[in-house]
Amino acid sequence: MFKRPPFSAGFRIGYVGGGQLAAMSALQAFRFGMDVAVYAASADEPLCRMTPHATIGRMDDEAALAAFFRTCDVVTLENEFLDADLLLRARNAAGTPLFPTPETFARIADKIVEKRTFAAAGIPVAPWAEIAGPADLDAFGAAHGWPYVLKSAKGGYDGYGNATVTDAGAAREAWRRLGGADGRPVLAEAFVPFSLELAVMVARNLHGTAVYPCVQSIQAGHICKEILAPAPVPPALRRQAQELAVAAMEAVDATGIFGFEFFLTTDGRILLNESAPRPHNSGHYTMEACMASQFENHVRAVCQLPLGDPSMRRPAAAMINLLGTDNRPTRFEHTAETLDTSDAHLHLYGKTGSRIGRKMGHLTLLGEDPAETLALARQLTDPIRT
Repeated sequence: MFKRPPFSAGFRIGYVGGGQLAAMSALQAFRFGMDVAVYAASADEPLCRMTPHATIGRMDDEAALAAFFRTCDVVTLENEFLDADLLLRARNAAGTPLFPTPETFARIADKIVEKRTFAAAGIPVAPWAEIAGPADLDAFGAAHGWPYVLKSAKGGYDGYGNATVTDAGAAREAWRRLGGADGRPVLAEAFVPFSLELAVMVARNLHGTAVYPCVQSIQAGHICKEILAPAPVPPALRRQAQELAVAAMEAVDATGIFGFEFFLTTDGRILLNESAPRPHNSGHYTMEACMASQFENHVRAVCQLPLGDPSMRRPAAAMINLLGTDNRPTRFEHTAETLDTSDAHLHLYGKTGSRIGRKMGHLTLLGEDPAETLALARQLTDPIRT
């Protein structure tokens, strides 16, 4: 499959995208003695400062991507905002393995395709519909009630590309803002009364599947702010979320590491909300909390190596995202207490500029009791400014 086997001299893993997810994954590739290359839109991205093998180019430049692929033994992706057909052509032109594959990407190319794929596999999702025009907005509200959520089918993340609409006027305004009037695909999703949001990371390759614990994801402004591991729900519900995550991996025939986000409804059902074909915020806690982190298993999975143990080292872990507090050049303040706390692990992403709400770093704290661990992690991070 590869031009040379992993662990041989000169084996090179390439990343398309050079942000913090690629950088944290690359640290594990370096640990395995691999060369690391990156194709990024800007030389300012974190991974570009970690390797001499950096190519700067447009993400829609097929020839440049194929040329980059040819310099690598295997290529993987930091984000899903790429065209599946373009990736297929670039991979075929270069002859370099790419994981997740373009075929997998085609099954989750946008949120509409993703919903159809998972529903066809029998995986429960919230009621939804593709919105072709204003009449569809009214019909969805009549069928499923107000409020509901409008989503851009492509490119949305961290609250961007989403809008909660409370009436027909708000729905029309949001649909236009999301590009629906200009032909961009938009979907509506019923507002699901839920008690908790859950998440599961899964790694998969030819050797098998590694399933991480089911965790609680605590959101702020549509951004993952906190993770509590394990999720404070009965073990049977945690197992059900894990089983659905594995079924979703199989439905798209995925190789790599994927994150799956679920709603636990107020009547006890688990609905798949979204997937991410890459390392995910909800898996950052695994860097210290698990035997093999999501980033280690990302590298293992795409290099077709045996997968590492995803089980937790300690009974509890809490992860807090450090979101930008100011619009300014990056400067972290009030971090000393985190460095003085046993089993607290501070990660700063090396971004040169902060802006309000931007992901600038994270803190993971390990402990014995989940609620106490989360409370202390909040106490440590609340004073931090970036």
